[in-house]
Amino acid sequence: MKKNLAVARRYAKALLLIGKENGQAETYREELDNFSALISGDNALEQVICNPLYDTTSRKRVLQTVVDKLELSGVMRAFLFLLFDKGRIGVVGAINEFYSKLADELKGIARASLVSATELSEGVIEKIRESLSRMTGREVRLEVEQDPSLIGGIVTRIGDLVLDGSVKTQLLNMRESLKRGESV
Repeated sequence: MKKNLAVARRYAKALLLIGKENGQAETYREELDNFSALISGDNALEQVICNPLYDTTSRKRVLQTVVDKLELSGVMRAFLFLLFDKGRIGVVGAINEFYSKLADELKGIARASLVSATELSEGVIEKIRESLSRMTGREVRLEVEQDPSLIGGIVTRIGDLVLDGSVKTQLLNMRESLKRGESV
């Protein structure tokens, strides 16, 4: 699995370099995202295109049909057929994830995750996003999740920085302090 991630990262970087050179990085992001979503959303289609147990010629014909229907750019067509020919079409989802992250970096967008114990309102999420933008000096794209095990509060990750304001962590820290005999 780790090897596939390294392979996916290399292909994503290569595609981004082409996109930077010809100014089409965002177009490629959209096309790759659409293709990846289509494949991952249809298990039968994914099997027909990605499973090497099926006949290669038939698999390639199905890929050609999908590429034609999506009206992909010449570079994206060539990229997908290269992945197919190299036996890497099965990692297109991971390539898409890496490409999206790299394209965000190119545009100066930081990615952050926000995990909360309860559902947060759009207003609260937007305020947190704005605070992170001010803190980093970059536009922030926020992925929001819920985790009831936090008990209360939120945990935010942006790059290597983790801001943990969860009740769970506060209770764990308090327990460790009590074990060491410190006053709380």
